[in-house]
Amino acid sequence: MKVYICDKSCCPAVESTGDDVLIGEGANMVRLKKTEWNRLVEKVQSGELHSI
Repeated sequence: MKVYICDKSCCPAVESTGDDVLIGEGANMVRLKKTEWNRLVEKVQSGELHSI
C-alpha cells in the first residue's frame, strides 16, 4: 500500500512495506512497526487524535 498525502505523487507518502509503515519522504522518514501504526489508526478512529 502506498498513499500520498496530496493528490500528486510528489508529496510525502504513507507506505506499508513488510512489517513496517513508512511515513514521509527522503531524509524526513518515520518508520513505524505495524503494531504502532495500528495503534495510531485506533487513536484517530476513537477521536483521541483529530484534525488540527
